[in-house]
Amino acid sequence: MKIVLRIGGSVLGSPPDGDVMESYSKVIEKALRQRHRIVIVVGGGSIARQYIEAAKKMGLGPSDQDIAAIQASRLNARLVGMRLGFPDVPTTIRGAVSRVKKNGVVAMGGLRPGITTDTVATLVAEAWRSDIMIKASNQEGIYTADPRLYKSAQLLPKVSYPMLVAILGGKHVPGIHSIVDPVAVERIATHKIKLVVLNGADPQNVLAAIQGEAVGTTVS
Repeated sequence: MKIVLRIGGSVLGSPPDGDVMESYSKVIEKALRQRHRIVIVVGGGSIARQYIEAAKKMGLGPSDQDIAAIQASRLNARLVGMRLGFPDVPTTIRGAVSRVKKNGVVAMGGLRPGITTDTVATLVAEAWRSDIMIKASNQEGIYTADPRLYKSAQLLPKVSYPMLVAILGGKHVPGIHSIVDPVAVERIATHKIKLVVLNGADPQNVLAAIQGEAVGTTVS
């Protein structure tokens, strides 16, 4: 199966937690032994947002703010890639697809200003025609509203593409903090990409999603 695994920077920790990254590496290695192929897209987490805030205070514009965050995500990706034995971090979609076809696995971070790593993962899923995209986040899945702000928010086990757009659609801003960013949401809905959003605190949830178990929220 062709899998795009998007790991939120908040899941890996800021600064990154070596134990968490090692746990994910073992899960990925197990999936590879099961003959799955995986593109891992890693976020920059709160450190990336700190760089954005610093750039903003320095008078730098949104594009430069995004570039600073991209570098943070690429450093996280390189760390994961080094552990898996493939340290080169691609900086294009074509490069990512080429490497995963050759090696079975590749880790990458951000690509360019104006999009988050959610959108990067979505673009890879489109180009590679992945079977599933998995978002390991700091929440249980997709809710009816932001559970951090609304205690009445309910977890949705299954979501349709129109519902996904209705809940999470919008516009990109540097440092946006959403369960799935709005630019990615629009592309996921347009291209009908199967998505599972789950709690990344337990990396075993990723294996459960790969095996088709009910975990988090499935968008299809």
